[in-house]
Amino acid sequence: MSSLPRLDHVNLTVADLPRTVTFFTSLGLELTERMTIEGEFLDTVVGLHDARTETVWLRPPGGGGALEVSRYDRPGHVLTVPAPPHAVGLRAVCLEITDLRATVARLDDEGYALVGDVGEHEGTWLMAYVRGPEGIIVSLTERIG
Repeated sequence: MSSLPRLDHVNLTVADLPRTVTFFTSLGLELTERMTIEGEFLDTVVGLHDARTETVWLRPPGGGGALEVSRYDRPGHVLTVPAPPHAVGLRAVCLEITDLRATVARLDDEGYALVGDVGEHEGTWLMAYVRGPEGIIVSLTERIG
């Protein structure tokens, strides 16, 4: 039986890589690596033929689990309707930040709307879901109290 030493990363596939990188770096993640991936390895893992991606790795300051963001150059991306927060599947990417209300206001000014509103959980956390680039739901949390 295998053990789980750590959560390494979460992968997102997007059509507009520069916009997505700008969004997540504005929240404090750092771009740590950029690469093109193609060939037998990628084709085998994703089950496609002649695939090619441009991929970036975004990490929190000081390290930790990463957000891998990929854009498929081949065979191209497939657009889907953004899923509601109660849809089955990966629901949100969660980032702990400081000054949640100011961040939400800034993101709103940039065209990224709240899914619901800012909520407070038992005097310990503020949380808000923001619909980021390409419909990605980003859960922003701030430790309070």
